[in-house]
Amino acid sequence: MSFETILFELTDDVAVLTLNRPDKLNAFSIDMHKEIRAALKQTVKDKARALVITGAGRAFCAGADLGARDVKAEGEMDLGALLEKYYNPLILSLKDLPMPVIGAVNGVAAGAGANFALACDLVFAARSASFIQAFIKIGLVPDAGGSFHLPRLIGMQRAMALAMTGDKLDAETAEQWGMIYQCVDDDTLMDTAMDCARHLATQPTRSIGLIKRLMTASLGNDLNTQLELERQMQRVAGLGTDYREGVQAFLEKRAPKFTGT
Repeated sequence: MSFETILFELTDDVAVLTLNRPDKLNAFSIDMHKEIRAALKQTVKDKARALVITGAGRAFCAGADLGARDVKAEGEMDLGALLEKYYNPLILSLKDLPMPVIGAVNGVAAGAGANFALACDLVFAARSASFIQAFIKIGLVPDAGGSFHLPRLIGMQRAMALAMTGDKLDAETAEQWGMIYQCVDDDTLMDTAMDCARHLATQPTRSIGLIKRLMTASLGNDLNTQLELERQMQRVAGLGTDYREGVQAFLEKRAPKFTGT
C-alpha cells in the first residue's frame, strides 16, 4: 500500500507510522486523516504486535492544517462536523488497536497533534519536544480527546491552565507532570521507542489489548463494575495460548515464547 502524506512499514512484528508532511510541520490534512486510518487498519490486517508513531522533520504534528481552508471565503464553518467525520474516528481507531501504541514525539506537538500523541498508550518525547494546547489562540476548544486525556493525566488545574493559556509545555516538565512516559535525549528517541516496541512485540499481545480495554474502562467505572470487567477479561486471557505458555515456561524455568494469541 502506497501513501502520500505518511510513511508506513512493518518489520519483525513492529509497525512504524511516520507523519510525512515536514514542510507543513506534519499538520493534519484530509488526505492524511484517510491515510492514517488506512494504515491503522493495515496494522491489524498484518497482525502487527506493536505500533510506533512519529513525525518526519522537526515536528511531530502541528495540529490541523489551517492553511488548507479559506476562512473568509467559507464563512461560518461547522467544525463539529469535521471532528465527527475525521478526528473523532481517528482517536477511537487508535485507542481500539489491540496492540501497544507508542508515540515518539520528535518535535512540537500542537493542538490536535498534541492530543493525537496523548492518545497513544506510551509516549516518549525528545528533550527538545514541546506540547501546546494551541486551540485557544484561534478561539477554539481542545479536541482530538484533549479534554478527556489531559485532566486524567495531569489533573484538572494543570489541564485547565494549559487549555486556557495555550502555553508551551516542554518535554521534561511533561514527564514530571505525568503527561508522558519518558523524556529522552533527541538522538536516542527512536532507538528508545523502537527498543520498547520490539520488547512489547514479544509479549502476550492479546493480554496487552485486554489491558488497554481495562485501563480505559476504569476511568468511568465504579469498583464493582471494574471488578466484574476484570473477571471477564481474565477469563478471556486465561483461554489464550500465551497463558499456557507463560505458566509452562515458569515451571520449566525458561523464557516464555509468546505468540500473541
